[in-house]
Amino acid sequence: MTDPGLPDMLASLDTAYGQLTAVVSDLSEADLMRRSRCAGWAVADVLYHQLLDARRALRAFATPADRPPDRDYISYWREYAPDGGVPPGGDDAAAHARFVRIVSSAYSPGSLAWEWTETAAAACLAGRACPHEAVATQGFSLSVAGFTATLVVEAAVHYLDLMLELPGAPEPAAGPLRLVREVLEGLAGTPLPPGWDDVTCALKATGREPLTEQERDQLGPLEERFPLFG
Repeated sequence: MTDPGLPDMLASLDTAYGQLTAVVSDLSEADLMRRSRCAGWAVADVLYHQLLDARRALRAFATPADRPPDRDYISYWREYAPDGGVPPGGDDAAAHARFVRIVSSAYSPGSLAWEWTETAAAACLAGRACPHEAVATQGFSLSVAGFTATLVVEAAVHYLDLMLELPGAPEPAAGPLRLVREVLEGLAGTPLPPGWDDVTCALKATGREPLTEQERDQLGPLEERFPLFG
C-alpha cells in the first residue's frame, strides 16, 4: 500500500481544517440554518458531522494499530461506495443523519463553531505529535499519512457542501481538492474527464451534482459505479 508523504498530508490538513474554521467562525445563526449540499442537512448539520470527524481524529492519533495497515488513503473509501459496506442511503446512514440533526440543533449560536475551531486545531496538533506508524479507526489500520489524507478528503468535500448558500465563502483550497480527485480516480481506476475541474470532479463523482446525458455517455460503463463514494 502506498500513501502520500506525511508532512504534505499534515500541511493539507492544516489547510482544509483552517479553511473550514475561517468560514464558520463568522456565520450568523441564520447562516447556520442555510441549505447545504447534503440532502436534508443545513450548514450547522454538516459542521457538526465534520466535528465528529475531528473528534475521531483525536481518538485515532492516540490509538496505535495492532497490525500493519490494511487500508490506504484510497481503499479506505471503498467501504463508503454504493456497493461497499456502508451504503450512503442505508439504515445506518439515515440513523446518523437523524442523530446529527438532533444534536446540532441543541447547540447555542456560536458554540458549535467554537467547538469545531478548538477540536480541529487540537486534531492538527495531535497529528503532528502522533508517534505511531499506523493507527486504528473504524475497524481498519491505516498509516498515519493515509489516515490524515482521509481527514483531508472528508473536510474538502464537506467544505463544498457548506458553500452551497454561502456566497461569501472563499473558493476551496486547491491542494485538498487535488487529493479528492486523486482518491476518486484511484477508486475509478481511470482518470475522470479532463474537462472537469477539481470542484466539478468532486461534486459529480460523489453524487452531489447530477450527471448530464452527455457526461453519462462520456463516462460509459464507469457511470454505473457513480457515486464513487457518498
